[in-house]
Amino acid sequence: MMNLSQYFPITDPTLTFLVVLLIILSAPIVMGKLRIPHIIGMVLAGVLVGKYGLNILERDDSFELFGKVGLYYIMFLASLEMDMDGLRKNIPQMTIFGLLSFLIPFILTYLTSVWFLGYSHEASFLLGALMASNTLIAYPIVGRYGLQHKPSVTISVGGSMLALLLALICLAALEAAHDTGGGFFFWVWFFAKVVGFVVVLLAIIPRFTRWFLRRYSDAVMQFIFIMSMLFMSAALSEAIGLEGIVGAFLSGLILNRYIPHVSPLMSRLEFIGNAIFIPYFLIGVGMLINLRLLFQGGGIIWVVLAMVFFGTFGKALAAYLASILFRLPLSSGHMMFGLTSAHAAGAIAIAMVGMQIETAPGQYLIGGDVLNGIIIMILFTCIISTIVTEQAAQQIIIRDKEMASEDEAQNDDERMLIPVKYPEYASELINLAVLMRNQKLNRGLVAINVVYDDTNIRKNQEQGQLLLERLSQQAAASDVRMQTQVRIAANIANGIKHSFKEFRASEILIGLHGAAGGGSPAKFWGQFHQSLFNGLNRQIIMARLRQPLSTIRRIQVAVPSRAQFEPGFYRWLERLARLAENLECRIVFHGRSDTLAFVNEYMRNRHHSVRAEYMSMPHWNELPRLAGTIAEDHLFVVVTARKGTVSYKTAMERLPEELTRFFSGTNMMIIFPDQFGDAMDEMTFAQPQHTEELSAYDLLRKWGRKLNIPHPFRRKKKASGELHESA
Repeated sequence: MMNLSQYFPITDPTLTFLVVLLIILSAPIVMGKLRIPHIIGMVLAGVLVGKYGLNILERDDSFELFGKVGLYYIMFLASLEMDMDGLRKNIPQMTIFGLLSFLIPFILTYLTSVWFLGYSHEASFLLGALMASNTLIAYPIVGRYGLQHKPSVTISVGGSMLALLLALICLAALEAAHDTGGGFFFWVWFFAKVVGFVVVLLAIIPRFTRWFLRRYSDAVMQFIFIMSMLFMSAALSEAIGLEGIVGAFLSGLILNRYIPHVSPLMSRLEFIGNAIFIPYFLIGVGMLINLRLLFQGGGIIWVVLAMVFFGTFGKALAAYLASILFRLPLSSGHMMFGLTSAHAAGAIAIAMVGMQIETAPGQYLIGGDVLNGIIIMILFTCIISTIVTEQAAQQIIIRDKEMASEDEAQNDDERMLIPVKYPEYASELINLAVLMRNQKLNRGLVAINVVYDDTNIRKNQEQGQLLLERLSQQAAASDVRMQTQVRIAANIANGIKHSFKEFRASEILIGLHGAAGGGSPAKFWGQFHQSLFNGLNRQIIMARLRQPLSTIRRIQVAVPSRAQFEPGFYRWLERLARLAENLECRIVFHGRSDTLAFVNEYMRNRHHSVRAEYMSMPHWNELPRLAGTIAEDHLFVVVTARKGTVSYKTAMERLPEELTRFFSGTNMMIIFPDQFGDAMDEMTFAQPQHTEELSAYDLLRKWGRKLNIPHPFRRKKKASGELHESA
């Protein structure tokens, strides 16, 4: 047999770069399925392909070069993405919390490392600085809930910046003291160099940046200039005896005001870093890790437990103590703890510097067992941070009673976008839009036809144009204006999202054509629907109509608990009320009593003529029971929610399967309401844009359910074989 080991490790630069690109491409997909932070996925991939894993790649000079660039890039982007205006408004509170968030974990970790783990004072000092810093890995969750301007969030962001800055100063001081031996004059000279370094950067970078950005508008030149400022700062930092990441971090803080977060320059900086440099660095870190040390004794287990427990306990103690000092509610303390408890990029950066500080010939401040422990610690703290932050965000929304305002229904920015493709569905979608629109506003509709950019583009354009002309005539017959567009795109979902922004639409009304394709999410939602509602946080209505709307006799609506806390609550309620009013049919709302009370109040005040009924449905698991109450001439409406929103619940993961199993023959409408944030437009090394809707654990649960007894609420129909709930 052929011996494959002779071909490994790969040393050819072309193949090395190919393997790295395949890792960067596949790691987010695999980690998304496993619900593991993507930053950990890159490190684990490095472990797999490194010499301590399958020995596929050799850690050559490219990993040294790109790794150093990625290390600087992480610190640069961390400071560049901070909201400096928000930080200035709460300087006293942020300073106090930053000091608490740094000192308490630092002291606890230092004492634990010296007394419990038996490390040297230098190594304990470094671990204390590492655990005192934190990365805002859970900040995208805050954006999804629209809580960016809450005091607890602003204080947490500022405190994180101060804690990271203090940790970097400690790292630089430790490295300089190790090289020179320390002493009183050393520390005087060290702080003098730090102050002088900061003054020089503040004097040089702003002046150069203003002059260059005003004079040169070329995108490539601007990008290269910013990179030059970054590496100039890192080089100056190393020249005075500090670590280069200190200069990278400070340069980002100084350049923050000159690079707006939504500017093309910022997008290019993020893109290059996330695509190449940062993943290359993380993969290189993984290649240094020897997981075999985990099975050579229990020492590393104690390292992980000590760092996770005392570091996390220190962050929790600082957060809750600060919330008491600032007289903030307990839920705000939860939020501060959740945001500041995760360790990721900063911890890896500090650990990598520690691995370069030689304490004796062949021995370094950070050894292999400690590095392994740090990586495992990062995984645990990221999980703790996301769980606590998610729960705290929901508690704050419910605590502050931040419910949708009825004023939004009066000041409706209604502009419906209707993507159409199939003539048999398009006509009913236009009728539905006409019946739901506000006639008093007298605003037109927007219909688009998105075609693929392929060899049949001309033919598809002509067919799309003919379809849109027929729909325009149909709308004109109802005295409704309609704008139309045939759009060319390589990706249908992206084409719809771009049209949504160009036309400044308020919502999307689209056909649900794939509902009969099966119970899995991919088959149920169709080719691009899932990408559409994950990529837009505005209202999306998906409709499947089996008969003319004029023959609908009743509308039945399933409303999730806490739906009143979503910002789009009154938008979808207004649309359904108008639909029921124009069809002169009865509408029945199923939900919890507290949510139905808001629905009832709105209907009585705004649409008192509509015949509305309210039925109790205490839990979303009872959705299949509604199948027995829905006739062929009913319209079944499901108000659902996106993951990571206040009205979302895990039972909604079974929605495609339940709708296919129990409601396959009904007229159906699925509504994704307006929800906070626009997280999918953001891109950071910690939270890429790509997400996997179905996790590996969901697949295992689904496979397990297939082995169980059939669902008690369903039986086969005699004629058609469709599954239906027993009466």
